[in-house]
Amino acid sequence: MEVKVLSSKLVKPAYNAGAGPAPAVSADEYTPLTIFDVVTYKMQMAIIYAFPPPAPSTAAIENGLAAVLAEYRAFAGQLGVAPDGTPAVLLNDRGARLVEAAVDADLVDMAPAKPTPELLRLHPDLEEEELQEVVLLQLTRFRCGSLAVGFTSNHVVADGHATSNFLVAWGRATRGLPTGLPPVPRQAGLFKPRPSPRVDFDHRSREWYLPSPAETEKQHGHGREGAAAAESIVIQKAHFTKDFIARLRAKASEGRGRPFSRFETVLAHLWRAMTRARGLSPDETSQIRLSVDGRHRLGLPAEYFGNLVLWAFPTATVADLLGRPLKHAAQVIHDEVASVDGSYFRSFIDFATSGAAEREGLAPSAVCKDVLCPNVEVDSWLTFPFYELDFGTGSPTYFMPSYFPTEGMLFLVPSYIGDGSVDAFVPVFQQNLEAFKECCYAMD
Repeated sequence: MEVKVLSSKLVKPAYNAGAGPAPAVSADEYTPLTIFDVVTYKMQMAIIYAFPPPAPSTAAIENGLAAVLAEYRAFAGQLGVAPDGTPAVLLNDRGARLVEAAVDADLVDMAPAKPTPELLRLHPDLEEEELQEVVLLQLTRFRCGSLAVGFTSNHVVADGHATSNFLVAWGRATRGLPTGLPPVPRQAGLFKPRPSPRVDFDHRSREWYLPSPAETEKQHGHGREGAAAAESIVIQKAHFTKDFIARLRAKASEGRGRPFSRFETVLAHLWRAMTRARGLSPDETSQIRLSVDGRHRLGLPAEYFGNLVLWAFPTATVADLLGRPLKHAAQVIHDEVASVDGSYFRSFIDFATSGAAEREGLAPSAVCKDVLCPNVEVDSWLTFPFYELDFGTGSPTYFMPSYFPTEGMLFLVPSYIGDGSVDAFVPVFQQNLEAFKECCYAMD
């Protein structure tokens, strides 16, 4: 796919577009990173949308972006350091990077059904050593009139929940509509320890870990140490119909008073399918890392803009995963997620604000890797309103994560059909692909 870049510019907040008077921008204005921002992944979240003709105009999209950035100022700022030396989001209104591009071909002939390296051409260059902007997006127009929107944002500034809120607001601003409830920004002192701090859980081996001397000198990320591994990884798209999921839930929930959720059932099924396809030995242990949203657990509004996620770590032996029924894996997932409750979040706050991690030389365990085997990580977007992005010509007909070749990193996305079916994007080693295909639709 030959993509011709036509222009690149910064889109700054437009305060005369309904967000009130422009603030007096100061080099010292910032919002400090919270303890939840500090422990999350230092990476660009990248997604792809496609809109059929007649696609919205670039001018309309740009005007909507400028308007919504006036409300979501963190996405128009930069990561930096506050005057007191602490990490922060600088609210300097630098703007979001907008790239315009064109492809002399029809989208239907070029767009892959699943993430491939080709998708990276529908984004601005993400391999630069120092990305200056928090948000980068590329509008690529195809000969047929279709439009691809490649959107990336820095995960340190906002998690998936917050980013999806921004995207919906962007669409509404483009259509000239009120954007809805305003974002609730991070602020200093929001996550304070309790009057009598109490650490009830082992955060040293969950959100943090003690790196070895060799690890502290080692660089993580794609395009460095894992380039060779990434070349042997393919991303398989598994489509689970509403009927298949219903039968899977009935099987997993048999004899249980309350059925497992769609998410618990699909993830349990994929965990077992990946374990079988990998050919792991029975005595090995496999662990899932999955995000748990803390907004409700800490009594904060859904509009909180930043990171407010910790992780659950369901763990089981290969022998148990494959030798026991699906119900066992689903129950392990259910129980572990339930344990990451309000008490767990408050314990994390007490530990994170105690200074123990700094004194002991601990590092955040949320590190991008190229191979997770025998473990699994999952990003579930099943409850995020990504499909509600509408620039005035209707919802997208194409939405998925961009190319991210981490073996074992699952993305669960609601199908564009909108009937409750699920698309799972599963990176596997090439040598395990056929085995995964054989078992991912089996009910055993």
